[in-house]
Amino acid sequence: MNPNQQKLQDIQQALNAKFYEREDEVEGILIALLARQHMLMIGPAGTAKSALSTELSKIVHGTEYFQWLLTPFSTPEEVFGPLSLRDLEAGVYKRNTASKMPEADIVFLDEIFKANSAILNSLLTLINERLFYNDGAPTPAPLISVIGASNEYPEDGEGLEALFDRFLLRYEINYIGDEGNFLAMMKEEEQFEVMPSLTLNELKELQEFTKNVTVPPDIYQALSVIRRELSDEGIQPSDRRFKQSLGVLKAKAFLDQRDSVGLQDLAILENALWETLEQKETVCNVIRRYATGPSTQSLASVEKEAEEIYDIAVRDQSMEAGMEAMQKLKALMADLQSMKESEPDHTTEIIELTNRLTTLHKEIENSRLEADYPGAVAEARTEKDDPDGVYFRM
Repeated sequence: MNPNQQKLQDIQQALNAKFYEREDEVEGILIALLARQHMLMIGPAGTAKSALSTELSKIVHGTEYFQWLLTPFSTPEEVFGPLSLRDLEAGVYKRNTASKMPEADIVFLDEIFKANSAILNSLLTLINERLFYNDGAPTPAPLISVIGASNEYPEDGEGLEALFDRFLLRYEINYIGDEGNFLAMMKEEEQFEVMPSLTLNELKELQEFTKNVTVPPDIYQALSVIRRELSDEGIQPSDRRFKQSLGVLKAKAFLDQRDSVGLQDLAILENALWETLEQKETVCNVIRRYATGPSTQSLASVEKEAEEIYDIAVRDQSMEAGMEAMQKLKALMADLQSMKESEPDHTTEIIELTNRLTTLHKEIENSRLEADYPGAVAEARTEKDDPDGVYFRM
């Protein structure tokens, strides 16, 4: 493992230990940083939204961090900097952006949907294009990620749809649910342990590694199917959102210490492909049908095939059908053995399924013997040979 990747793991573990029941949000923020995307947290006050973002600013050393609470009365000067009086005297309409959002690497904007029209257009351009127009001239911004927070969703007709769309990752956050975690949080005293950290250059290196994570053909195929199924439900995420999602999938795989995106990584898109609360459940249901690991899918396929083989053998009591079924089950067990060698993380599931296939094979074998030699199997069956009766259907 790359040393900086280990630092990333340490940061994730430390944040999870410090913030109870915020594992998804911690993962989301780190993925946003790796993929250079923006993340939104929506939930009631007092749920550690700002605390989590502030902690992140301390962990990534060397970054310019900007944090602001937006209100309906916020002015452009508060977010983008005051006008330069010297330039104004010369007829130049230029802002002094020092220590403001245009010069920040990481930004936290609280109550993001309180943004008013005076700052909205510049905010949209800065978040999406990472450009700030100062006196009409586009100036590149070093912006990596904006972490937005709100106590509520924007209401229809407020003109904030474009701002909401700028956040690729969206998380609903709530109060601590588990009583044990709540009590642990209440009893925990302030800790002064040094948190693990990254430098800005180390983060940029990790971002480059993230770009090199491969996306196999089955991932593109799954995304195409998900897009079609969502469209059938009347949900149409933009092409841009799907394209940006590839970077998020790469970051998810890299965070999990893999160099290739897997189907299990698709689960992160439950936080990316919906636009309204009404769509969220449907989007999650569609994605969950495809967000399974390769081994999980393969095991399910093997089990289904084995059950079909067994059912056919039970319906057709001929010797030929029984022999064919047993040969097919043996072939499936050989496939499972190969899978066990290549997928060590799923050894337990593979062994359990192998035992299941062995049982089916034995049942078919005994049923053939029973058919050819009536009574012989019953006489041979003893408690010693089969104490649990797993090989015989009564």
